[in-house]
Amino acid sequence: MGLKEYEKKRDFNKTSEPKGGKGTGKTLRFVIQRHHASHLHYDFRLELDGVLKSWAVPKGPSMNPKDKRLAMMVEDHPYDYRTFEGLIPQGEYGGGVVIIWDEGTYESLAETREDDVKALHAGLHKGDLKFRLHGKILQGEFALVKLHSDEKSWLLIKHKDEFAVSDPYNSEDFVPDNIKELLNNKTEKVKKLPKHESPAEVYDHSEHVSAPAETHEPEPDSKQNNSKKTSGKKYEPMMAKLEAKLFEDQNWFYEHKLDGYRALGYTGKEAKLISRNNIDFGDKYKQVLDEIKTIDRQAVLDGEIVAEDKEGRASFQELQNYQNSGKKLNLRYHVFDLLMLDGHDVRSLELWKRKELLKALLDSYPQLKQLIYHDHVEGKGAALMETAKEKGWEGIIGKDKTSTYESGKRSDRWLKFKLQNSQEAIICGFTKPEGSRRYFGSLVLGIREGANIRYAGNCGTGFNEASLKDLYEKMQPLVTKERTLEEKIHQRGPVTWVKPKLVCEVYYSEWTGDRHLRHPVFKGLRNDKEPEKVVIETPETQLADDETIKIGRKTLKLTNQNKLWWKEEGITKGQLIHYYKQVSAQIIPFMKDKPISMRRQPNGIADEGFFQKDVDRKMIPDWVQTEPLYSESIHKDIQFIIGKDEATLLLLANLGCIEMNPWLSSYKKPDHPDFLVIDLDPHDVPFSQTIAAAHKTKEIFNRMNVDCYIKTSGSKGLHIYCYVGGKYNYDFIRVFAEYIATIIHAELPEFTSIERTPAKRPNKIYIDFLQNRRGQTIAAPYSARPKPGATVSAPLHWHEVNENLKISDFTIFNMPDRVKQVDDPWKDMMKKKADLQKALQLLKPDTVQFKKK
Repeated sequence: MGLKEYEKKRDFNKTSEPKGGKGTGKTLRFVIQRHHASHLHYDFRLELDGVLKSWAVPKGPSMNPKDKRLAMMVEDHPYDYRTFEGLIPQGEYGGGVVIIWDEGTYESLAETREDDVKALHAGLHKGDLKFRLHGKILQGEFALVKLHSDEKSWLLIKHKDEFAVSDPYNSEDFVPDNIKELLNNKTEKVKKLPKHESPAEVYDHSEHVSAPAETHEPEPDSKQNNSKKTSGKKYEPMMAKLEAKLFEDQNWFYEHKLDGYRALGYTGKEAKLISRNNIDFGDKYKQVLDEIKTIDRQAVLDGEIVAEDKEGRASFQELQNYQNSGKKLNLRYHVFDLLMLDGHDVRSLELWKRKELLKALLDSYPQLKQLIYHDHVEGKGAALMETAKEKGWEGIIGKDKTSTYESGKRSDRWLKFKLQNSQEAIICGFTKPEGSRRYFGSLVLGIREGANIRYAGNCGTGFNEASLKDLYEKMQPLVTKERTLEEKIHQRGPVTWVKPKLVCEVYYSEWTGDRHLRHPVFKGLRNDKEPEKVVIETPETQLADDETIKIGRKTLKLTNQNKLWWKEEGITKGQLIHYYKQVSAQIIPFMKDKPISMRRQPNGIADEGFFQKDVDRKMIPDWVQTEPLYSESIHKDIQFIIGKDEATLLLLANLGCIEMNPWLSSYKKPDHPDFLVIDLDPHDVPFSQTIAAAHKTKEIFNRMNVDCYIKTSGSKGLHIYCYVGGKYNYDFIRVFAEYIATIIHAELPEFTSIERTPAKRPNKIYIDFLQNRRGQTIAAPYSARPKPGATVSAPLHWHEVNENLKISDFTIFNMPDRVKQVDDPWKDMMKKKADLQKALQLLKPDTVQFKKK
């Protein structure tokens, strides 16, 4: 990359940053500098080819391998920059405070030093740069891995070695307090960097040692068919995606969908039988474990435990009570996949090869009775589905015979096709029995929606006397006086509430319009599923981790859909993408033709993320529209993604944009906004005062005979929009908005403010009119927000802006229903452009002069 970009950005008459320098060439050096500019970040720099290859790491490096730190590659820096500490003047590029956080030498992981630089070049080019650091704080092996979605975006990852830790790691813990207190808005008053202890010099490893990081196997390289050695490693089952429409493909295997408990079987000296959520099934299904112990070769098997009658029909309820059942049932472990054999990891082999190995393994043990090879048909899914109907199966499974085994992932290379709809649900309570029934009448069921549990209906059928008694006894210790569900239950008699600890599975005919289960029939308890993970499972909502979708003629690959983006609430990236699919028709009019300033949070709401405006055309699909627009911050044109359609919306969400931030103006008229916005931003005041300020704003617009529209911010405030349709430039709109803000404040001085500095407006509602500037963005109507509960910026009718209004009432889960059930509050907004010149005459301003441009 060279130093041209570095030099171009700096005025060396104003900044003391170095211009050059050369290394000795004997050892390669690295440095990490804490840089508190407009945003705090850490600069990670590696010497290579006489310069410092550099990445900005927002959260700083970590010694915990679980932390995958985002690292944005920036321009090369000169070698002498490794010793730089000081103040970069405000107004200059990177203005702020720089100190050295850690430094030392480094090397590649090549076997010889002669291959060192060669290996580093190869890793840099490939986007997989591995190296070993010898620092005062950072030690051991690390990797920088490029994200393929963006040329500049990498991840900095600590390898699991003797230096790795498992405790939470925060780079700021090692920074001197007097440096932390030196905030950006004060640096212009500081002439030189205060004396401070270097984090690297005072670092004491004995004070920061935790237990070594837990080790487990690396994921196999799907491009290689060579097996890999493993020993005592942890495995997780691969899962299938629910699919609505059956298809036939000669390259797919089709299997009977079994109705039991999924389990991994470990053979050899330490034989065990483990459920999909790590429950030990060895004691409960001892017969199966005893047979697994007879296999003297080391293997990891994947299959399903079922209880069958003499005709081979499986009963899930009977399986749960197998030990106490008096019926003549056969316990079977149907094995359909092989993950490891004789110490060799075979998950990277194609499915058909794994199944051949599996069959050969089981055939070599003719004494097996409980362990059965689960066979398949090739390419004839329709015929097997007919067999499923005849025999009363739940459905069939389809698997791409060339697929590799993706541990712990839900894949679209494995699909399940159901004949009977089934759904897991949380037991929230029960009703009194009627007539001759004993124990209880029906179960009150719930489904998790973010942090809450939503009522999903009552289930009163599917029980026998034994299951009624067994379930009643399990619910008794969980009885509580507190309501488990907030919403009203459609039930005549009283409900006995229970703590939401038990999960059951029910058959049902369909979901009703109000999202209740129609005709649910009890199937059995699921002690292998946590209540926190019980969500609606339909072909639209049960998602593969990675899948490619078509939107019209456009193809888009969606990745990591089951990654938790709201960890406390258990909400995934895929659920957010599904939300944006549902409301695309509502949000797109506010994004169409608008440049998008992306705030990308690839690790969810806990990740501060980073802002990106400029995009590399080579890194995005060719159907994405981009336009060059001038950036005042870097004084050149940059390529913005332009809001266009559903495909673009989903692309943005897939890139990690939780919220959608369009400009107020289009790329066609970038200096003339379509909307004027008043942002009511409360700080430590009752929300009733924010509502009062909103109605005051509407009152002022009414005086001008101008329509205005309101929405929740999705965070803590309210946004008021006025449609002007590009009629005025930003200067006019900003001054107009400032005038309106001034009037609001003059009429509500007790609890509003137009003072920008937070310290000067404690316990006030900030009336923010500065959103009305070129390049400023505000969360679009219907945009999700990276806030607890997955709240949404919700357009409202003015009559809804009352004492009952709660921002938390609008989430990605209920907004799609609101769109269907509530008349669009903003449907008439863009039918009429506001005449602000005329409006001013009605207000008769005598202190502010406006000019239309």
